[in-house]
Amino acid sequence: MVNISVVYMYIYQCRTEYDFYEKFASAVIQSTSTKMEKMLATAKEFIMSIAPKIVYSPEPNTDFSLSLGINPRTNPPEEILSLPERIAEKRGVRMVVCIDEFQQIGEMTNSLMIQRKIRSVWQHHQHASYCLFGSKRHLMETLFYSRSMPFYQFGDMFFLKRIPTEKWVPFIIGRFQFAGKKISEQWAEKICQTVENYSAYVQQLAWNVLALTEKEVTEQVFQEGMEATMSQVIPLFVEQTANFSTYQLNLLRAICRGYHGDFGTKEVTNQFYFGTRSNLPKLKKTLIEREIVEQTEQGLYIADPLFKVWFSREMM
Repeated sequence: MVNISVVYMYIYQCRTEYDFYEKFASAVIQSTSTKMEKMLATAKEFIMSIAPKIVYSPEPNTDFSLSLGINPRTNPPEEILSLPERIAEKRGVRMVVCIDEFQQIGEMTNSLMIQRKIRSVWQHHQHASYCLFGSKRHLMETLFYSRSMPFYQFGDMFFLKRIPTEKWVPFIIGRFQFAGKKISEQWAEKICQTVENYSAYVQQLAWNVLALTEKEVTEQVFQEGMEATMSQVIPLFVEQTANFSTYQLNLLRAICRGYHGDFGTKEVTNQFYFGTRSNLPKLKKTLIEREIVEQTEQGLYIADPLFKVWFSREMM
């Protein structure tokens, strides 16, 4: 039976190529042991010209992190990117490297060059596998579905469905019980339905409702929790739409009004002006690329359920 070592890293904060390499190498090394001494020894064994050190974290759930000081003068990309394969082969294990918000690679300067480097190394690995996932569907599709991109057909791509309400309800009820409070199945379902089972929002809304509940959830508590949640996300929505043209806003208004296709018909254009007819494809493309709307088999829909609530309230 082969031992499997799982590496997890979150790279949303990585802004440059070597930010990524530092995060990548640190996560791989930390996965090899729970003891600081072994981590430092592994780092020195597999990476040349570094001075690794342990940095103690002030965060409550993290004891320490590993700083390696990876830099372009002494650490070529190939050395860092091959780290999982070299360690896994020498240790006689399989390594699975999980990288969250991988679409951030596509946002970096010289992104295509970075992607080519990564693929040229990873595609030859036999002892290490890679699970690359992200929250921005359009950007992930661009990375893996575009023929001109280095990661085209790198592996199988899966779109995860939202967790169904019947799975959320017992979880929410259980968390309220753990806190010594009560929520009925109906209110737990209402939380899920209000945010269309969007996982981050289910947790955010449920937490706000929990924080405002003294003993048991009521209509007033739910509405206060909803307003608290909206106040937390509205600044982002305002920023996202600050530079939108009237035409873009009108397309969003049409979608919120229940139109999801055939935007060029008189029924729609009599209510919402999009400029010239040739302007519509550009408007759709821009809003899809900005992750404000998503294209489905049924037409265009607002991607973020709370954005739709806010936009319908404030911008219609």
